[in-house]
Formats: sequence, structure tokens, C-alpha cells
Amino acid sequence: MSFIEGESRTQSVLFPDVLDDYIGEDNPVRFIDEYVESLNLIDLGFNHAVAKETGRPPYNPAEPLKLYIYGYLNRIRSSRKLEKATHYNVEVMWLLKMLQPDFKTIADFRKDNAAALKKVFKEFTLLCKKLDLFGGELIAIDGSKFSASNHNSRTYTKHGLREMIQEIEAKIDSYSKGLDQEDEKESAIIEHKAKELNERIKNLQTYKADLERLEQELEESGKTQISLTDPDSRKMHTGNHGNDVCYNVQMTVDEKHKLIVDVDVTNEANDEKQLYRMGVRAKEILGVETLTVTADTGFYNERGIKQCQDEGMTCYIPEPQKSQNRRLGLYTDKDFHYDATNDCYRCPAGEQLIYRSTYMKVAKEVRRYTSPACRKCALLTRCTRNLREGRTIYRWVHESVIEELNQRVKDHPEMIGKRRDIVEHPFGTIKRGMEQGYFLLRGFEKVGGEMSLSALAYNMKRVMNILGPAKLIKTVMELRKQLLWLLFEHATNGLFMICRYSKMPWNILDTFPKRSLV
Repeated sequence: MSFIEGESRTQSVLFPDVLDDYIGEDNPVRFIDEYVESLNLIDLGFNHAVAKETGRPPYNPAEPLKLYIYGYLNRIRSSRKLEKATHYNVEVMWLLKMLQPDFKTIADFRKDNAAALKKVFKEFTLLCKKLDLFGGELIAIDGSKFSASNHNSRTYTKHGLREMIQEIEAKIDSYSKGLDQEDEKESAIIEHKAKELNERIKNLQTYKADLERLEQELEESGKTQISLTDPDSRKMHTGNHGNDVCYNVQMTVDEKHKLIVDVDVTNEANDEKQLYRMGVRAKEILGVETLTVTADTGFYNERGIKQCQDEGMTCYIPEPQKSQNRRLGLYTDKDFHYDATNDCYRCPAGEQLIYRSTYMKVAKEVRRYTSPACRKCALLTRCTRNLREGRTIYRWVHESVIEELNQRVKDHPEMIGKRRDIVEHPFGTIKRGMEQGYFLLRGFEKVGGEMSLSALAYNMKRVMNILGPAKLIKTVMELRKQLLWLLFEHATNGLFMICRYSKMPWNILDTFPKRSLV
């Protein structure tokens, strides 16, 4: 039995006459091309969207935008790899019409157009909304850590700096003692060793001065960390991977097709303050009056939950178990039942804790409840560590909102499982399937633009799987026709003014082939 044989490398091969024959009608690159051509790059704010009359001609920003969308869809983010693709990848050759920009031009486009890239993602979100791909009823919000372009050794904390300075001081002291001991001896070898020790001490003193300068900068800025390579990044806990210098990417995903509604980047180490901010943004994008929101325990923030309810959002968030009393084997606040009619609490011993006063505690207005029966109660040692004053219950003035939330979660536990199914799918696809779990750029603005490209590529891939490239191409072509008609009308209005002031007949416009524009 023989092997499968290939063709001879010297055999003449008849390739198609035109490059367009290599690209099928349902190839995704055709959709990328049509979609980018349908965008108004001037309104989106891309650099060089309007070419200057003098100087060297720039690339049309549509071309590198197409290249980046193609790259992010196909796990190619490096500007050098994208440059190589313009030389051998037939799809890229077709997409860029044989243009071959160098890697610096490609890299600068992504770096200099971060704000415009965010707007492109929003434009595609509006297209998804127009195609009725968003349910607009249930969304899931979550955050995930994406590695920053900053090594861990280039990020310092107050505690870490103080420890490093102390270690350096100990080394300098050790070297100084060794130097004193060598001074008592006389030989050429000892002289060489003393010179080496002096050099080490000098280097350590320089390093110590640099660390003390960083420590002073931290003290003056009021920050807890300082990163030298990417100043906006922060060292965060990343689950099973320990600590890493990251950004916390916040994402809102719609239930209907698991499409990303909104994405944002923050350097907050946790998600506690993100619920209301992301919820309001999603509500505005979807254009709905009411919305159901589900998130994990990291988003459990009482004030944020109250703000969401005021904006017409119903939340499903499991309550975290943070009570120290539970760990100590004592009764927690959950063991005390509130009587709304009498405005009091009933304790496990059956006694009433009545309202005493209202004041501000941790920037929240709370009501204080105590009972005189605590001092004689047999359960006092199981109830509180404050044996002299007894148990005190603090109730937020809007605690009823939290009680309603906890009851909703108890009645509908399946909503917590839906959160995992909805929002973890995009994160897993982007970080693992698309290999984009780390950033190449630095700084909030640029990192935000890079994340928007990843979210755009994910949404495009999802929509092409749902509707197919052919239907999408047809839809985008219709949008292009509308854009061209708008441009034609704008040009027509300008020509009307020319005719008016130059006394040219207005019916000259009838000679223009309007249909040819679409």
C-alpha cells in the first residue's frame, strides 16, 4: 500500500485570475469589510479619517481597523504578526486590498485610537439591538482579572517597600561589619575584597534611595500601590493563581444570546462598587425602563442595591457570609427577627430589642436597638462578647430593600445559577478560546480600547454563528446604502447653495445618476 502523494513543486498551477475568487461569498472577512465600510469613521473620531491636502498620504483608518478586527477574531494581536499576515494570508490580502503597512503603523493605530475603538464596539452593540439580538430583560454582571503589561516585580506596596528597605539596611550593616573586620588585616587580597564590599554597599545605598523615593510618592499620593511600567495597573488576588498585576474587567451580558452589552476596565481590586454603575449603563444601552440583574456575592453592596431598585432594576445577589460571630459560634443578626409592626427585634431568648437612637455609621444612617434584659439573660455568652452592655442590633434605614432581595434569592435560587451560565461564557471564551486574558497596552484609555476590541470580536463571532455571515452582510449593505444616501443628501444641499448664489439652474441636479450611488 502506498502513501498519499502530493503534487510536484515544479508542476505548473493555474490559480484564479483575481484575488476575489479566493474568498467565498459567506467568508467572515466579507462581513468585516462591509461592516467597517458602513461606519462613519469621522464621527467616531479616528485619526486621519480626513486626509490633509499636503504631506505624505496616510492609510485610510478603515484598513488597519479591518486588520485588527480580523486579528482579534483569529487570535492574532501582535502588530508584528499582523504585519507578517499581510504578506502571506490570502484573507488579509483581500481585506486590505494588498496593502502592507509595517508593524509600527499597525501598533500606533491601536494605541492612538483607543477612544474610537470603544465607539466601534458601541456601534456594533447598536446593530445587535437593531437585529433584536438582545432580550433586554435579564442581564448578568461580573468582573474578571486580566493581566496588565507590568511585571509583579515592578509594583510596590507600602508594606512591601518598608520590608525591602529594612532588608537592604540589614545587608548594608552586614557588609559594613565585614568591612571593619577586613580593615584589621593587611594584604592585596584583603584590599581587593574591601573594594568589592564598598561597591556593594554603594549599590545598595542607591537602591535604598530609590525605594525611599517611591515610598514618599506613595505617602504623598495616598495610594496603596505604585506600578512603574503601567501606573494605572494594580496587584490583585487572582484566585488559584495567587497575586498578579491586573486590571479588573467589568462585563454586562444579556441572557438571550450571551452577547456583551457593555464592558469597562477598572483597577478596583473587588467588584463591590460596580453593581449600580454597570447596571445603569446597561439599562441606558438597552433602552428599557425595567431590568433584572443577577451577580455574585462580590457585588453585594447595600447602597448599590438600593440605587438599582430606585432605577427600576430588580437584583438577585446572594448575601456573603462575613459575620465574625458565626465563626466564633455566637448568634448572628440572622437569628434576630424584626417586627415591623412594633419596630423591634425578637432575640433567640424571646426578649425584645427596642429602638434607641438613629445616627451615621460607616456613611450609612442606621437605627440602634438594645434590650435591658441582656444583662440577666442566660444566653448572653452565646450572644455577644460585650458582656457589660449586652447585644446591640444596627438596622439600616433602608434595610427592607435588602430583606426583599434576600427573600427573592431564597424563593428563586435558579437565578444565581443563571448568572454563571450567562456571564462566565464570554469571559471563558475571551480568556481561553481567544487567548486574550492579558493586555498588550498600558493605561486606562488604551487598555479600555484594547478590551473593546476583544469584546467586539467576541460579539461578532457570536452573531455570525447565530445569523450567519450572509445575512449579516446583507444587513450591513443596507446600512451602507443609508449612509451613502445621507452623504449624497449632504452633498446635494451643498450643491443647492452653489446653484443659488451662482444663479445656476437647480435642475442641473437631475443630471446626476442618483441610483448609481447605491
